[in-house]
Amino acid sequence: MTLACPPPGHDRETLLLGHGAGGRMSAELLRELVLPALGASQDGALEDAALLPGDSDLALSTDSFVVDPLVFPGGDIGSLAVHGTVNDLAMRGALPSALAVAVIAEEGLALEELRGALESAGKAARDVGVPVLTGDTKVVGRGAADRLFLTTTGIGRRIPGLTPSVTRARPGDAVLLSGPIGLHGTTILSTREGLGFETSIASDTRPLHRLVTALAPFGEAVHTLRDPTRGGLAAALNEIARDARIGVTIEERALPVPEAVGAACDLLGLDPLVVANEGCLVAFVAPEAADAALDALRTLPEGTEAVRLGSAAPGPAGRVELRTLVGAGRLVDMPPGEQLPRIC
Repeated sequence: MTLACPPPGHDRETLLLGHGAGGRMSAELLRELVLPALGASQDGALEDAALLPGDSDLALSTDSFVVDPLVFPGGDIGSLAVHGTVNDLAMRGALPSALAVAVIAEEGLALEELRGALESAGKAARDVGVPVLTGDTKVVGRGAADRLFLTTTGIGRRIPGLTPSVTRARPGDAVLLSGPIGLHGTTILSTREGLGFETSIASDTRPLHRLVTALAPFGEAVHTLRDPTRGGLAAALNEIARDARIGVTIEERALPVPEAVGAACDLLGLDPLVVANEGCLVAFVAPEAADAALDALRTLPEGTEAVRLGSAAPGPAGRVELRTLVGAGRLVDMPPGEQLPRIC
């Protein structure tokens, strides 16, 4: 018999921070309120980007960024916003063609802070090679926002031959991870709370489109791509296992957890598996292509620490298991709700 802790109780008529944390409460909010209200299908998988009706070569994604603090070791809200949307497109096998940036700024924000965030976003876009073509700027009263929110929307064109989807993962697939986990979430929390770990760690925020391009030669063998942001690796693997109706087993010995991340998580009582990332991806790849795909990821600076993390199995559907160092199995559940608020 499998035992699992229930999610924390809450008033179902009130919105909580946990509803935006990328876990079970987020999924509940989407399926019970957001999707029905917008007239969207509640039956399909929720992908990182949508394919445009009538032209499945084009992908569209939008995301809002509310990170606190606005500037942190390794990045800031501007670069994070661009990277986040570029990466969501990349998880559908698409390279970005154009971006839109919308600004909601609170009265009293220093113009130098706004200039710094937007200049950072502009530089990040130029580094990727994608133009910012349109946007919007709004200023709200004091107390109506928390200094600065950015929303980025991106449109991209899929790389020929790449058709990754969260539903395409198959039993037998190798689970590949492109780099270390937990860096972004622990950096944000340490900087915000003054814990001191920010002197030894930095956010991993970066674009992932080059890694996806490196996987392009493997075409249909690349079944699923996901960047484990809110909810961390645990949420990403649970979403894939649920939507593809497979089981997933990962090996603790293969988990790339930086020493500083492990120390911060031990201090705070956090599991690195649920801590947000902004610069790594998970790939489910057909077993015959797995070794070559791993080698391809390792040819790029952002993939030098790529590892083979585990494999997919026929079932039980939706179950993610961690094989511990002593050979025991531990269930990896979908995070219930709030872990680290305001991290992206």
